[in-house]
Amino acid sequence: MGNSESGTSVTFAKPLHVAVLMGGWANERQVSLTSGAGVADALESKGHRVTRIDMGRDVALKLHEAKPDVVFNALHGVPGEDGTVQGMLDLMGLAYTHSGLATSVIAIDKQLTKQALVPHGIPMPGGRIVTRDELYQRDPLPRPYVLKPVNEGSSVGVAIVTENSNVGNPISPDAKGPWQEFAELLAEPFIKGRELTAAVLDGPDGPRPLGVTELIVASGFYDYENKYTAGRTEHIFPAKLPPEITALCEAYAVKAHQVLGCHGTSRTDFRWDEEAGEDGLFVLETNTQPGMTPLSLVPEQAAGCGISYADLVEMLCAEALRVHALKRGGAHGAADQA
Repeated sequence: MGNSESGTSVTFAKPLHVAVLMGGWANERQVSLTSGAGVADALESKGHRVTRIDMGRDVALKLHEAKPDVVFNALHGVPGEDGTVQGMLDLMGLAYTHSGLATSVIAIDKQLTKQALVPHGIPMPGGRIVTRDELYQRDPLPRPYVLKPVNEGSSVGVAIVTENSNVGNPISPDAKGPWQEFAELLAEPFIKGRELTAAVLDGPDGPRPLGVTELIVASGFYDYENKYTAGRTEHIFPAKLPPEITALCEAYAVKAHQVLGCHGTSRTDFRWDEEAGEDGLFVLETNTQPGMTPLSLVPEQAAGCGISYADLVEMLCAEALRVHALKRGGAHGAADQA
């Protein structure tokens, strides 16, 4: 099935049959269902045939029965973006959107991500893995510091521990926080400043940045609730930044996309301490499967670049077919680029 691709749209030789994987049992199930529904509706609006699959333990059987041309992976969290589902899809010989097994394993693990990116000149906060028992004995870093699960997405389970935090000092086992749910956490120094994010989209000429958004939350930080509750976060796109900071965000986002081996799209999140200039910009993480909800940042940035939601979905499917053809050793085939 050939296709041609311009800067903002894709033309397929014939309609695709796309299986949209969504739901599952991760903490981000509801977000995934919203993303998946939007993707499925967009594909149908473009004339494609869609099989919606709310992932259960029988997902391989459902995919085998569906026999899609391509799988749109709209899952979030574990096991949808940690390499588990990607490995299954590889074994089944199916084309699928977003990043592959190895990239997914590394990118969902915040410590492995640092080990991959920092040697390539991408600045990230320091820190270390701590157990909950260590936290109950002493602070791992001077306050304020950040605690986050090693392999969760959408800022699930992130806590900022300050001198004024009502958690005790050291942290009390009875205090509400991620230490009650996770046996190990990543402790990082808190980076003050502005919250920024930059998306990258693959195309015929390679990955390109879509721009930089500043996120201004009503209270707290850009956590799960602020991400997915309407009215809780203001998105300023393009962000009002010095040109050199915008360029640096975009450069780091593209480099992270390439170093990690991402496919389709990715989104890299930053903190910028403007008092420190370029030295105050830090990468927090790279998300290999950004959301596709009405509040999600990648579709919003794409729209700002003249790419509609439906066109974005088609572009991700086209890239999935191109990557699949290359895996199978064909320079041409399922996703020929014009």
